[in-house]
Amino acid sequence: MRRNKTAKWPTAAPQRSSKDEEEVPMEPWAVHALTRVVVGAVMAMAMCVHAAPALAHAALVKTEPPRRALLAKTPAQVRLWFNEEIESAYASLVVLDTGKNPVTGVKPHLAPDDQKSIILPLPELAPGKYSVKFRVLSLDGHVIQSSFDFTVKGKLQEK
Repeated sequence: MRRNKTAKWPTAAPQRSSKDEEEVPMEPWAVHALTRVVVGAVMAMAMCVHAAPALAHAALVKTEPPRRALLAKTPAQVRLWFNEEIESAYASLVVLDTGKNPVTGVKPHLAPDDQKSIILPLPELAPGKYSVKFRVLSLDGHVIQSSFDFTVKGKLQEK
């Protein structure tokens, strides 16, 4: 097909007057369908926002004694706080001396006033560095394990 070399291509779409155009209203079924899609999308986003905290796992919040603490005397106990309740039957908490030996044979227990906390009573400890190792199961079924150290200072000898 040959093109006429003298013909000019239009550079812009022809302008229409507002009189030529009639606004055609949307069909009622289309309005209803669009409303359902928008409402469904908003609800899906809202559920995702509110479901996010439920997907989180338990985390260690606080320890007593604190991590890397330098203590003047032996703590009476080691206590760990979590942000969620934990399964007491699967809680493991042990304090090890520098030779990696447990300092007590006592098993940890949940704090009676807080189901998010476990306690391990301690005997009198000799001066030195101690490691706390723990492994707990949160109610959502995830295992949390870690360790930290603390040091008990020796008494200064008098001269």
